[in-house]
Parts: sequence; C-alpha cells; structure tokens
Amino acid sequence: MLESSGESSGVNASFFGYEAPHLHAFAEHDHLKLSHGPENELDFGLSLISNDGGNDIPRETNSHGVCDVERSGGTNAEDLEIRMDLSDDLLHLIFSFLCQKDLCRAGAACKQWQSASMHEDFWKYLKFENTRISLQNFVNICHRYQNVTNLNLSGVLSAESLVIEAITFLRHLKTLIMGKGQLGETFFQALAECPLLNTLTVSDASLGSGIQEVTVNHDGLHELQIVKCRALRVSIRCHQLRILSLRRTGMAHVSLNCPQLLELDFQSCHKLSDTAIRQAATACPLLASLDMSSCSCVTDETLREIANACQNLSVLDASNCPNISFESVKLPMLVDLRLSSCEGITSASMGAVCFSRILEALQLDNCSLLTSVSLDLPHLKNISLVHLRKFADLNLRSPVLSYIKVSRCSALRCVTITSNALKKLVLQKQESLCNLSLQCHNLIDVDLSDCESLTNEICKVLSDGGGCPMLRSLILDNCESLSVVELNNSSLVNLSLAGCRSMTFLKLACPKLQVVILDGCDHLERASFCPVGLESLNLGICPKLSVLRIEAPNMSILELKGCGVLSEASINCPCLISLDASFCRQFMDDSLSQTAEACPLIEHLILSSCLSIDVRGLSSLHCLQKLALLDLSYTFLMNLKPVFDSCLQLKVLKLSACKYLSDSSLEPLYREGALPMLVELDLSYSSIGQTAIEELLACCTNLVNVNLNGCTNLHELVCGSDYCRSGDMPIDAFPPDSAPDKTKEIRESSDCQLEVLNCTGCPNIKKVVIPSTANYLNLSKINLNLSANLKEVDLKCSNLYNLNLSNCNSLEILKLDCPRLANLQLLVLFLMQLSPEPIASMHDLLVYRKFRD
Repeated sequence: MLESSGESSGVNASFFGYEAPHLHAFAEHDHLKLSHGPENELDFGLSLISNDGGNDIPRETNSHGVCDVERSGGTNAEDLEIRMDLSDDLLHLIFSFLCQKDLCRAGAACKQWQSASMHEDFWKYLKFENTRISLQNFVNICHRYQNVTNLNLSGVLSAESLVIEAITFLRHLKTLIMGKGQLGETFFQALAECPLLNTLTVSDASLGSGIQEVTVNHDGLHELQIVKCRALRVSIRCHQLRILSLRRTGMAHVSLNCPQLLELDFQSCHKLSDTAIRQAATACPLLASLDMSSCSCVTDETLREIANACQNLSVLDASNCPNISFESVKLPMLVDLRLSSCEGITSASMGAVCFSRILEALQLDNCSLLTSVSLDLPHLKNISLVHLRKFADLNLRSPVLSYIKVSRCSALRCVTITSNALKKLVLQKQESLCNLSLQCHNLIDVDLSDCESLTNEICKVLSDGGGCPMLRSLILDNCESLSVVELNNSSLVNLSLAGCRSMTFLKLACPKLQVVILDGCDHLERASFCPVGLESLNLGICPKLSVLRIEAPNMSILELKGCGVLSEASINCPCLISLDASFCRQFMDDSLSQTAEACPLIEHLILSSCLSIDVRGLSSLHCLQKLALLDLSYTFLMNLKPVFDSCLQLKVLKLSACKYLSDSSLEPLYREGALPMLVELDLSYSSIGQTAIEELLACCTNLVNVNLNGCTNLHELVCGSDYCRSGDMPIDAFPPDSAPDKTKEIRESSDCQLEVLNCTGCPNIKKVVIPSTANYLNLSKINLNLSANLKEVDLKCSNLYNLNLSNCNSLEILKLDCPRLANLQLLVLFLMQLSPEPIASMHDLLVYRKFRD
C-alpha cells in the first residue's frame, strides 16, 4: 500500500499547489497547470518537464515569461539567478530529507536547486489524491518520470482516462491506487501494459457499465483490493494473485480463477448468495484465510464444501452469520476461528471445534444460545467469551492457553481451567460463579471481584496445593458470599478483600504477603495473620474485631484504632515501631504485656481510650527501651509510676482528659527528675491542680511543648515567682518525703527550653504573667484562646512570635514587652482597657494604638 511520509517518496499533486514568486524567472519551461480542490482552480508555473522529455533546458511557453519581462525593461535573468555554492552530491543528500512540497519550493530558488529537485530519485511516487490535474499535464509528468513505481489517483476526476492515456509510460509501475468515479472494462484491460504491477487498490468506485461483467486479468498481480465498490458481476483471472479483498462490495456474482490465492475477504458482501460464495471459495484450493463475516446467507453446507476443497484453510471468520451452527464442519488445519454473533452456535458445535486440533485462537462473543464450552486443544492460546446470556459451564484444557476473556456472562456457574501458560485470569462481575477449579502452574494474577456467589471453597483452590503455586496477586473485592476466608499460600504478595461484608473470620498464612486491603469488612470478628510479610497493617476499619493474632517479622506499623471490642490480641512483630490502639476499650493488660515482650522495638505507643489498661499493663513498658511517644489520653489511670520508672527515653507523654490523675501523680516529674528526655507533655482537660502545673513549668526545664488546654484547676499562670524559682527555698518547706536537694539541682541545671505553651479554653484562668526573670528565652508561641475569664496578661518574652488572645472577652490589662512579636490575634474582644505603659515592639504599638482609639 502507498503511504504518505515526510520523506521524498513521491510526487504529491497538492505540492504543486505552492505558487512560488520566482517560478517565471527561469528559462523556457513547460507550464504545468494544476489546482487543489474543486473551488479554486489555479495555474502554477512549476518547471518540471521539457517538451522533448530530455534533459535540455525547458522552454517557457507562458506569454508572460522571462522574455516579456526583459523586453519591458524589468529585472533580467542574471539578477534573478541566485546560485548557492553547494556540490550536487551534497544538495542531493539535503533534498532527500524534504517532502515534495518543499522540493517544489526549493526548486524555485535557482537553476542548480531546480535541477537537483527534479532528480528522479525524489519522484518515484506520484501522489495525486483528491487533486485536479489535466490530462496533458498528467501525460507529461508520466513521460518525464517513467520510473514511477507507485501512483495514487484516489479521488481524481477522470482517473480512468488519465491511466489509459499514460499507460505506455508506466511500465515500471508496481502499485496503483484508484478511488471514486467510474472504472470500465477498458481500464482493467489497459493494466496489461504494466507488467510489473503487483498491487491494485480500488475503493468506492463503480465498476463496469452496470450491465456487463467486469474482468480483471493480469498475470503479475499479487494483491487486489476492491473495497466498497459497486458492480453487477466480477470476474477475476489472476494466476499469481495471493491476496483478494472484495470487502463491502455490492455484487451479485463473482467468478474466481486464481489458483495461487491464499487470502480471500468477502466481509459484508450482502448481495452475494450462498452459492456464489461457495463456488468462489472452492475454486481456490490453496486458500489459507477466508473472511465471510456478515454474509448472512452462508450456511453449514457451504462451510463443509469449503472444508473439503480448501484443505489448508487456517483462518476463518464467519462472524454475524446467523445460519451457521458449525456442526459436522471439519477443518483440521484451522488456527484462528471467529464465530461471534452466530445465533446458531450451541454447545453441540464444540465437537466440530475440537476437531481442529491445532486451533490457537477462538472467538465466540454474543452467541446467545451457547450454554457450555468444553475444549481440550493442545495449541489453544486465546479464547474470547463475551455477552453469553445462557452460558453456564466453561472447561478449558490447553498447556499453552495464555489469554482468556470472559465478560458479561451472567449465568456462568462453573469454570475449570488447566494451563501452564496462563499468567492472568480476570473473571469480574460473574454474579453466578460459585465453582472455580484451576490447574495453572504459572498463574500470577487472579481478579474475581464482584463474584457475589463465590463460596468459601474458593480458598482451597487459591491456597498451596490448589493448583496455583505461583499466585502473587488476588482480588476478591465485593464477594459478599464469603464468610470464612482461610488462605495458606507461600507465594501470595497482594490480597484485596474490600467490600466482603459477610466475612467474619480471616486466617492468612502467607509469609510473602506485603499488601492486604480490608476496607468495608465491617463484620470481621476474628483475624489471624500468621505468618505474613506485611510491613504495615490497618485494622481500624474492622469495628467488630474481637480476637487478633499477628505474626509478622517485617511489620513496623500496626493500626488498631477503632477496634472497640478487641479483647484478645497476640502480636508478635519483633520489628514493630508504631502501635495505635486508640479506642480499643477492651484491650486488656495481658494483651499489652504480651505485645511489649514480643515487640521490644516499639517507639510510638498510642493507648488513648484504652479503658481496660491499668498499672499491671503499664508495668510491661520496661520491655520497650526505645519508647519515645506514649499516649494515655482518656484513660482511668491514677498511678503513672511504671511509666516514670521504665520509659527513660520517653520524649512525648500525652495525658489528655485523664480525670483521675492527681497532683501527686506527676510529682516524680518535677521532684525526682523522672523522664529526663521528655520534651512534650499534654495535660489538656485533666484534673491537675494549680500547684502541680506551676511546679512542672518551673522544674521541668527540658519541656519544649506543654498543652494545658481546658484545665479547670488552672487559675493563674505566674512563671518565675520566688517560691518556684528561688534557690534559697528552705528545705523544711517541702514535705517529709520530698527530695529538695534534687529539685534544686533540677531547677538550676539549665535554662528553660519551653517553646510552645497552649492554654486554650481554660475557663478559670484570670492572670498570665511571665516576667523576664523567668528566663523563658525560647518561648515563641502562647495560645490563650477561649479563656473567657482571663483579665490580665503581662508578658516579657524576648523571642515570642505568636500570641493568640482571641475570644478572651474579659481581658482588661495587656502588657507586652515582646520585641519579636509578629502575630497577635485579638478576635472577638468586646471590652478592653489596655495599659498605657510603653510597648516594646512596633507591631504591638500599632495594635495598642488601634485598640486605645
């Protein structure tokens, strides 16, 4: 076939549509007249052909040529000649990269370029598709370039006359493309003058006069394409023809005398009778490929005769042939069979299919009466079964089967597949599928999502010993009939059970498993992951989980957040770093102790709202030597001594809303120097008293972030007062069991590291004073938002950057000596009396003046 490309592969007539401004400046040329498109007829002076067809300089025949210009005193030829100093070989090489349109433009530059652009190497392909060209010009072009091998006249008016007139100059023609218009008997007879012609394509044309038979007779033709044409009768006598296509051609009869024909295409030849197709096909004994799809009149009798006459037939497309059942049709050499949308195909037809022992590809889409397929074909590689409404049973056995497409088979219940080549199996949305048997030793991916009828027995098929030893990825999403999933697979890596809402028990023994998805498994009650290769696991989406067992040597993150009824947990993950058991209200001391012993590398432990955890469970924290974050918020703990004694590396301690904690619970922090690495302490909404808070801020100088949000016992915050910061405090001021010497050592050991102080929503706080003597050199953020009774704020913090006093409606006195303050929030303040004392920073001065006014 002739293809268009950017290289100089032929003359495209549209390229002649470029009207160069200097075309008339050359010496005597023939005037080539072409026009591109029916509405714009233009004359172009492209000088390509000399009158005698030789290599002499052409003569200008246009009355407005160079001579007239010279006689009128205009620019002479010497002025117009611009010669580029390039060798002919170099110019030829450069022009070989140009398309024909650019060659025409280049030829208008100078005589050297014109000569180079006219080289016959660049004009072996003549492309005149959808272009108007006169008969004389076409003959002249063919005369000038008699070595043309490809010619495209598709869409050219009177193309038949052009070919007939110039046929004597086309003896080297190999490919001819015609399209649209009328082609009579004379045209096909004239093709005998082209002995090298091997490919002829005719599309969307009317053949013959409408009452006579059109004959194509050519001894050298190898490929003939007559597509979407109109004819009464067609006779083809081409002894060397290998490929013939009559696709979508409206003809009542066809006669073939093509003993070497290998491929025959009758697709959508609706007017051809069953007899005509039979006679044409049986006349080609070497036929290897036959396409008669959408020929509604074809019957089984025709197929049987073709099978007897064409022993080498390997490809057959009989799709959309409603009268075909394929019963008793024997095609032993068949490799590719397509029977889509054949209403007569039934399960009985599979016996004839099995006779084709070397069959490799089978297509049975939209065969509405097909109920079952059972095939044992040693060479079958591909099979397609789409939209089979009554299809219920599939049994395939082939060692080389590599592709199976099964879709929209709503009645399919049983699938049995045996193959050594199949690597991926997709059976999505087979609502009735309940029985699956696989013997596929190289199967890697299985997708059974939305197979609502699958039972628990599928787990045996997909486990070790079930026939899929190489299985790596398994998708069972929305298989709502699965209630107990037990998989023991040594190769499985990815597993998805999303949407399996009926599943109550899950047991996975998959040592290589790295990904498991359990979204929507909200009825899961018992789960076992022993052993698995998971590195992380989130079970917080399983609110009914009560019993959990995990053995995962590589797991580092485990989330149990929201497993409110989890009462029994055995977690053996020696590499576990983070455990989130928030809201596991029934998580017991025994489970915590066992987890701490088996997972000594835990650094983050979140036990928020674990109401069943007590001192006995916390005592096991001594096993966690690397514990850096501990969250005990919303618990009923009263004694934190195990934490202070065991967690020496703890950096973050969260005790938010621990209502039963007393001041004495935190004494080891500010009197004994417990948790020396602690940098963040959260006491929000706790019952800690005023004294304990002041002692913590004064003595725990290592704290960087302190949260006191919602503390009802906090009445005032006066940092750096004498009783907290003085080193001369009398020893007897401490209780008998205190350690004053150690406390003094703690206070004087270093400057305060506090950077963030949050006191949001403290309802009873009235006064916040931080003098410069408090030595809070690092304090950069203070949040007092929603402290409704706060009346006085006096801050002298050299590095304070952010201060939030929004919604402090009772604020009366605001004294700020904070030279670096950049963000001061004072939203919703209804009444304020600001102190007239000087304010250090320029930003604060602007705020002060605004509110004073």
